[in-house]
Amino acid sequence: MGRYAHLAYTDEVRLVQREQGSELSAVRQLAHGDEPEELTEAEAGFIQSRDGFYLASVSETGWPYVQFRGGPPGFAQVVDERTIAFAEVRGNRQYISTGNIRADGRVALFFMDYARQARLKLFGRASVQELEKNPELDRRLLATRTEGRVERLMTVHVEGFNWNCPQHITPRFSEAELRPHLDQLQERMAALEEENRVLRTQLEQRAG
Repeated sequence: MGRYAHLAYTDEVRLVQREQGSELSAVRQLAHGDEPEELTEAEAGFIQSRDGFYLASVSETGWPYVQFRGGPPGFAQVVDERTIAFAEVRGNRQYISTGNIRADGRVALFFMDYARQARLKLFGRASVQELEKNPELDRRLLATRTEGRVERLMTVHVEGFNWNCPQHITPRFSEAELRPHLDQLQERMAALEEENRVLRTQLEQRAG
């Protein structure tokens, strides 16, 4: 965590770290340098396996805004070691994130795996790209996306990232993650019901 720490650890943050006794850890993280960080296969695999993430932008009035972006796993693609891209599908038509990014491209992204208690935090600079400007990227991003009308593409140029500790992440499971276990349970219940039916029939025949 080099560039991420340099962006996140402002003077006021460093003061609080000093007051709370975590300054030495911060110093070690800052020692890694301030060069933009590149995503590895670990980050790329994690990002592309997620079915959603949180996108934070900042308005011209200085207020932060957080929006959820969701879709099937793979709708957010790692284009290269420094770039993430995804298709923007029409929502409630407020366009707050899009407007914020047009004025100030600085964003923060949170990718969560609640089931495994994993979290990837990322700083980047986002930009909006109209469709048909890059046909190859269009095809890649439109191959896996959520339903709805695609209005534009969004790319995020990665500045830094950090894997957060699992502490305090409450495990949660999606329907897709639970489905194999639920299917096994339903199959087992069906087998038990059939077994009970056969036993009841045998008991009725003996009683008769």
